[in-house]
Amino acid sequence: MKQERPKIVVIGGGTGLSVMLRGLKEKPMDITAIVTVADDGGSSGILRKELQMPPPGDIRNVLMALADVEPLLTEMLQYRFNNGNGLAGHSLGNLMLAAMSDIAGDFVSGVRALSKVLAVRGRVLPAAGQAIVLKAEMADGSIVVGESMIPKAGLPIKRVFIDPENVEPLPEAIQAINDADAILMGPGSLYTSIIPNLLVPKLAEAIVRSTAVKLFVCNVMTQPGETDGYTVSMHADAIEKHIGARLFNYVIVNDGEIPPEVKAKYGEKGAHEVPLDLEELNKRGYTVIADRLVLFRTYLRHDTERLSHHIYKLVENWMLRKRG
Repeated sequence: MKQERPKIVVIGGGTGLSVMLRGLKEKPMDITAIVTVADDGGSSGILRKELQMPPPGDIRNVLMALADVEPLLTEMLQYRFNNGNGLAGHSLGNLMLAAMSDIAGDFVSGVRALSKVLAVRGRVLPAAGQAIVLKAEMADGSIVVGESMIPKAGLPIKRVFIDPENVEPLPEAIQAINDADAILMGPGSLYTSIIPNLLVPKLAEAIVRSTAVKLFVCNVMTQPGETDGYTVSMHADAIEKHIGARLFNYVIVNDGEIPPEVKAKYGEKGAHEVPLDLEELNKRGYTVIADRLVLFRTYLRHDTERLSHHIYKLVENWMLRKRG
């Protein structure tokens, strides 16, 4: 009898998620990516406002990561116009998603149609069928409105919340979580890419209820204006505080050496290595998987091959244990 491919649901948004998915799609897994719709900056923000559609940027990045197309086509869809009145700043992929949404009748159908065109390996689902507004309560009690404004506030974040609060998730997203063998969060901007998905009420409930193995991939570096001074356990705590429940079985972290010159380069922008507080994580009952998971070219990124290997092995072992 042929063994079933593990079903994994990956939740988040931003560059970190896309980088990881490029490696994960090479593993024999059925991937469903549930992607944030809280972005309000740049090209996404303009299209969101002018066309009354969910922001396409994070969805576009995930589609490109999972697409099975020629590299030149990927490069073209990620191309951002530099000139042109009203065109400058827009990426071709965002405009195609906007066009496909119009042709197909709505954003969700547009994403589905473009996924077919791009031969996407897996499914890409927005966390909700409508755009949501992300708001943050800061440490001093002030409220900051808008995903792009939150990191600029220069204050520690107490909590984030969404408007409307009672937004409905896609039925396919709930079904994917119910069917999942594994649920994976991160890497990505903690408060503006990962947590917004978990604020969609029924999504959070389905995740808590799920018996899937739950994995968290922590960022390598802190994010200025979001996670200044955060340790690995503080990242996991922030997610669990917002969802109101203990969540993760495994926390995957980098313990590879980052060259001093790279640390200095990031330090100039206010980003620092996330400290691995192993004792604290163990005390809270997390199983920690630590390995050299970084690569540096122009930017510091996760080593997708090594990271995907760890994720696949954890999911495979979990399924074997469940079978008895």
